[in-house]
Amino acid sequence: MTSVMTTLMTGAVRNTVTTVLTTATPPPVAPAGDHHSLAIALFAVVVLVTLGITLWVGRQGNAAEDFYAGGRDFTPLQNGFALSGDYLSAASFLGVAGLIALYGYDGVLYSIGFLVAWLVVLMLVAELVRNAGRYTLADVLALRLRRRKVRAAAGGASVVVTLLYLVAQMVGAGSLVALLLGTDSPHARTWTIIAVGALMIVYVTIGGMRATTWIQIIKAFLLTAGSVLLTVLLVVRFHGDLGELMRQAAQHSGAGRRYLEPGLKYGHGFTSRMDFFSLGLALVLGTAGLPHILSRFYTVPTARAARRSTMWAIGLVGGFYLMAIVLGLGATALVGSAEVRHANPAGNTAVPLLALVLGGGNGSTGGVVLFALISAIAFATILAVVAGLTLASSAAFAHDIWAGAWRNRPRRARAGAHARAGARVRALRERGRGRRAEAVPASRSAAGVTAARAAEEPGPGAGEQQEVVVARIAAAGIGAAAIVISLYAQQLNVAFLVGLAFAVAASANLPVLLYSLFWSRFTVRGAVCSVYGGLVPAIVLVFFSPVVSGSKVALFPGVDFHWFPLENPGIVSIPLGFLAGWIGTVTSPEPADPDRFAELEVRALTGAGAA
Repeated sequence: MTSVMTTLMTGAVRNTVTTVLTTATPPPVAPAGDHHSLAIALFAVVVLVTLGITLWVGRQGNAAEDFYAGGRDFTPLQNGFALSGDYLSAASFLGVAGLIALYGYDGVLYSIGFLVAWLVVLMLVAELVRNAGRYTLADVLALRLRRRKVRAAAGGASVVVTLLYLVAQMVGAGSLVALLLGTDSPHARTWTIIAVGALMIVYVTIGGMRATTWIQIIKAFLLTAGSVLLTVLLVVRFHGDLGELMRQAAQHSGAGRRYLEPGLKYGHGFTSRMDFFSLGLALVLGTAGLPHILSRFYTVPTARAARRSTMWAIGLVGGFYLMAIVLGLGATALVGSAEVRHANPAGNTAVPLLALVLGGGNGSTGGVVLFALISAIAFATILAVVAGLTLASSAAFAHDIWAGAWRNRPRRARAGAHARAGARVRALRERGRGRRAEAVPASRSAAGVTAARAAEEPGPGAGEQQEVVVARIAAAGIGAAAIVISLYAQQLNVAFLVGLAFAVAASANLPVLLYSLFWSRFTVRGAVCSVYGGLVPAIVLVFFSPVVSGSKVALFPGVDFHWFPLENPGIVSIPLGFLAGWIGTVTSPEPADPDRFAELEVRALTGAGAA
């Protein structure tokens, strides 16, 4: 899952989240130079392989379905690997094990939320989103709600989520590569950010979803293989005795038995508990609203395949975090918590340091190879995640904002006329003017709704080919914007951006998605209020929290204008998103269209008429 919030937690929890969710770390302490030469060589191999795949796949089709959904011909296993690749970033690979290496039992607690989040995705949205949508989250909403307003709101929220996520990943990329290459030069971080940004633009503009998916599959395979290799070497090192591994870990943790018991890190005060609960709530609920995760369900041919993809992803993600527990314990047992903390206070060097020890120590051939392998895997995860995020944001801009909202304006009058005609027909039906009046208006009503939808669709000027061109241009523009923002933000602690992305996804995207799928009375006003009612509070609360001012680690440490005590807005903004959707619906002067909800319900549950 990627970097989430260093600055979004108070006191003890802030340091915990830094460990798991950010790669923006202090000046690195790295091994000998041979490690870096081999790591650079493997970086080059990863880049060449992924570029080759992109160029090869880019020739296979330029239709909108190919660019947005990869032709919908990926198998559940392939898409499951791609889903896990989207979900597991370098921060997960390095950070979760580092958290466990430093805090033991409490570190294990943190990783539970990552896996639980997938159960929400599996039970609530996977199949329904695949059946009801086409390319983006806004497609699901627009099936029953007036397209222009809803697409503008949902598309805008998706761009905000992905851009926040993207900036944090790219800043983390600069710090991570500097960490693994043993340099604290700002120039190295700057050129790494530029290189990663340029590569992600190439991946998306040339290869679209097909190339992005294959890159995710390769990344997930490498990540799983690397984790399995280190886990097997570690278990062999302790002759399969996990009890001895835990005893050695406790002995070298500096905390004794407390390392294996709850309370070493969490629970220091009411505010920190609430902050941790708020972040956990955002992580568990936000995953089901992340645009780059939802778009993956459209790359398979059926809803059943989408559910099986999610089950594969749950297995892969769950297996990864089980291995992360073992690797974290191994880092403590063989390296020691003090050495891990000395190399990097956030613990992000735990896995590379463990690889050195398992390979034979610093300067040994095995240590060099394992260190370089871990470095290459971490770099591949960054490339894959930023490519998926860029594609999701460009799709939201081109498909929802440009084609669905902006280019759709001239045809709104006809849509309104058809909607009013349908309303008059339903009014006649409700007055009960005989069986014939009951049957004929129903037919006319259906025709009116169909015509209204046709009127609301983008006109000939917004054809699919033109939309794909706009999406490619948007990918380049969003990538360039992310590069510029990341360059200015690289000296700041920007890990909170990803935590904010999860909070926004849980506050704005998830409520409107659940209301649209399950509440027949949900209206356009309710949808717009739900999106903005979650998006705006999340951003405002963070702006007036200790994240931005009032503490030494704030973005503006010299001033203090914070009044919100928590650093994660999820515990407040998520309920506000649901509440705003309900208030907007019950106060809406325009009732919900039962015909459209019936169509959505049938399509979502059965797949009839799905793309």
